Amino acid sequence: MPSFEITPIGTVRNERTDVQHTDNWGAVRSTITIDERFGEACLQGLEGFSHVEVLFIFDQFPEHDDYREPRPYRGRSDLPSVGVFAGRGPRRPNRIGVTCCAIESVHGRALTVVGLDAVSGTPVIDLKPAMAEFCPVNITQPEWVSGLMSEYFQP
Repeated sequence: MPSFEITPIGTVRNERTDVQHTDNWGAVRSTITIDERFGEACLQGLEGFSHVEVLFIFDQFPEHDDYREPRPYRGRSDLPSVGVFAGRGPRRPNRIGVTCCAIESVHGRALTVVGLDAVSGTPVIDLKPAMAEFCPVNITQPEWVSGLMSEYFQP
């Protein structure tokens, strides 16, 4: 397959720096500063939305060299093995993460959000306003996921 290059549009800044601290993101306040090449009005109109989807790169994690074999979720032997596309973790092809975050404020090229699960310095590759028409309804998932993720977005 052909490859492609993605240039970050901005950078995350927050109090979180430890990539191994993987829970309790719910109260994390992050400011995403958009690169000046997009101008001061690049976020104009985003303040009318309650949430934004943030696409970012897990740049502090290497990709695995082989994705063919399912692995225990989060590397935990007490959880089932899943294929690479049945999880949301950082060790994945292209290392792309996505999180829907509450918008706290928009000022020029600075977007402050709450609940972004990315450490300080993380490159942001895109932002998309959350729109009800794009949100799924009646989501189902394995029971073990609900238990595992119960504290992920807790403060």
